[in-house]
Amino acid sequence: MQVEVACRHGNLRDEVRDQIVSKSEKLLTYFERVTAIQVTVDLGNGRVKTELLVDAEHKHDFVASSEGEDILATFDGTLHKMEQQIRKYKQKIQDHRRDVPTNELVSDGIDDGVEETEEFDEE
Repeated sequence: MQVEVACRHGNLRDEVRDQIVSKSEKLLTYFERVTAIQVTVDLGNGRVKTELLVDAEHKHDFVASSEGEDILATFDGTLHKMEQQIRKYKQKIQDHRRDVPTNELVSDGIDDGVEETEEFDEE
């Protein structure tokens, strides 16, 4: 998986770039099918805008962005939004069905060791 960090209207220090890369790689703990991550930091007009694009297998892309004053705080907000999107998508595609249908579980419990006897009164 590749993480690409781009900066518009300025430059990022190496330690800030390294922190962004390491935090971005943590997205793999939420979704293993991530193939590429692109981070764009825009430093124009005295505000910081971060945008995070995540490409996943099966042609699904995630996008999150936020604005703020501090680079790392703004990126943390963007990363939090991305984590929520990935969790929601993973929950949606996850198979929630049980292996054994519920009605079979109930019928198995009734039949175990219970014998029914019929009593008739002869008149």
